[in-house]
Amino acid sequence: MNYKTDIKSRKESLKKLLHVITQHEQAIILALYDDFKKPAFEAVLTETNYVISDLKETIKNIDSWAKPKKVAASFLNFPSSDYIYSEPYGNVLILSPWNYPFQLALCPLIAAVAAGNKVTLKPSELTPNTSNIIAKIISETFAVKDVVVITGDATIAANLLSKRWDYIFFTGSVAVGKIVAKAAAENLTPVTLELGGKSPCIVDETANLELSARRIVWGKIINAGQTCVAPDYILVHHKIKVIFVKLLMQEIEKALGTNPEESPDFARIINLKNWQRQLSLLENQKILFGGQSNRDSLYLAPTLLDEPKMDSLVMTEEIFGPILPILSYESKADIDKIITSFEKPLSLYLFSRNKSFVDEVLQKYSFGGGCINDTVIHLANNRLPFGGVGNSGMGAYHGKLSFDIFSHKKAIVKRGLWLDLPIRYSPYKDKLKTIQKVLKWL
Repeated sequence: MNYKTDIKSRKESLKKLLHVITQHEQAIILALYDDFKKPAFEAVLTETNYVISDLKETIKNIDSWAKPKKVAASFLNFPSSDYIYSEPYGNVLILSPWNYPFQLALCPLIAAVAAGNKVTLKPSELTPNTSNIIAKIISETFAVKDVVVITGDATIAANLLSKRWDYIFFTGSVAVGKIVAKAAAENLTPVTLELGGKSPCIVDETANLELSARRIVWGKIINAGQTCVAPDYILVHHKIKVIFVKLLMQEIEKALGTNPEESPDFARIINLKNWQRQLSLLENQKILFGGQSNRDSLYLAPTLLDEPKMDSLVMTEEIFGPILPILSYESKADIDKIITSFEKPLSLYLFSRNKSFVDEVLQKYSFGGGCINDTVIHLANNRLPFGGVGNSGMGAYHGKLSFDIFSHKKAIVKRGLWLDLPIRYSPYKDKLKTIQKVLKWL
């Protein structure tokens, strides 16, 4: 199959996938609700529409993304034309998580297919309804030899990791990410790890407090806090702490009512194990707001905690739920001491109208990505890379970057035949001074 025919085939597969997903959109929304009561609005905004938009963008741009790129040639190779070819890695393994089980399975898959790879997708066993609809969609779109979905528990994932792959893409926890990286290292397999961490949210005394509270609450309660880039804890200036806590409470009630358990707009904790873990984070903590829970429905209210100790469980682990610790600070040194006590986070959020402070924070701290005066929304722009740094992950994707991470970039020099300077060939004899002069001139 030649280059143009291959790209055409990939594009047709992606168009078919778009058609099948559109046909099954309501079933996807229902599956997400059945798995953990994800509201339909969130299901569309963060799952189905996100994937559909990603598909349309990829279909629109695949020809230009895949086309060999001509680059400036080196004078030392004159005459030549130099190119970068994007070729598929081959057999790709994608291990996707439960918190955004449709989006975080399909978006990497779309990119891997666009780049020409054969894909094995292992979705999360914690969202069986969504995993089943994904399997149905894939079976209706692709031949098994090209893309296959394998469902099952952690033992299935471990078995898959024991095999040799040309590329592995994993989204999930830091602990499991280390297991994936170790397995990949056995065969020197390149890997993308999209992990997490404790993402700080700084609010200084110059911030628009009401708007800041609204945007922080939205970023925290969407998906019941089960978002890798959700604000993990707040660092608020001590002078505005009292009023800001009141504003946070007000915004939670505006969003979900006085009893969030009755709200149709608030998801549930994914399973009993994670629900019990969330409750363990509340032990021996001062609860300012919320804290109510229901084991039968796996409900946990949005909860604000007051000044937890740094060595407490809620401050030593990524929360990944609707619990929001609030810490006060007086100086930049206080902020620095807290942020640097953790590994590099996946996200950082700063609410401030002080430009010099904003610039200082952006320059000082290393993190995957983030927002100034908002939360989470940096994921909405597919022209921005999404990925972690250090303990929060390696590799970044979204938009063209997604195509690029699943493509090996092959360097090609096409030499002309009409000139062949003899200086590079041995015997070298007295050529050293000549080549030194040439290199110095270059």
